[in-house]
Amino acid sequence: MPIEKQAIIKAVGEAKKNSKKRSFNQSVDLILNLTELDLKKPENRLNETIDLPHSPKPATKVVVFAGGDLALRARSAGADQVLGRESLDAFASDKKGAKKLVRSTDFFIAETPLMPTVGKVLGPILGPRGKMPTPVPPNAPIDAVINRHRRSVRVRVRDQLNAQCAVGIESMTDEELADNIQTILTRVEGKLPKGLKNVREVGIKTTMGPLVKIKL
Repeated sequence: MPIEKQAIIKAVGEAKKNSKKRSFNQSVDLILNLTELDLKKPENRLNETIDLPHSPKPATKVVVFAGGDLALRARSAGADQVLGRESLDAFASDKKGAKKLVRSTDFFIAETPLMPTVGKVLGPILGPRGKMPTPVPPNAPIDAVINRHRRSVRVRVRDQLNAQCAVGIESMTDEELADNIQTILTRVEGKLPKGLKNVREVGIKTTMGPLVKIKL
């Protein structure tokens, strides 16, 4: 049974109220603590990219690996960076640059013909961080794909029974933040073997504020 939206809105309001005003627009984070989940089994781990109703932050960085027409369209669509085969090959001898790229980028998209090269050159860095690219065919509507990723968050559970992700910023309305949170919880519930029974605790906090629990 999903968590009621009004309970989420109430918790969001409390998290904002309990947070001291800062000189910057604080992030609003969702914290999930799980239970009764054997993470030694790969099928119980999560690495979900979830498309949200409202963009969670002003500047989600999206990098596209592509060539030819798709590269041109990706640039026109506003990708933060478009890198072709030559750039990928260069990263093979520039591990520091490769790590910096991966660390500073939220999501990667790759033209399917380039996926083997991406896997060979950047896979060892991308894989452990759960940032392997979304593969797309050369004729993909890349503008729509990029825009979808800008509205997305990644929820990852690998070796600890908890996850944390930004669901928005404090200037967003309580309703918008609740929409995003409910979307994430619905997706996570559907991926867990026992649904919400595998969720021990759900909380919300601003960057510098205290945790406010949502009643399950």
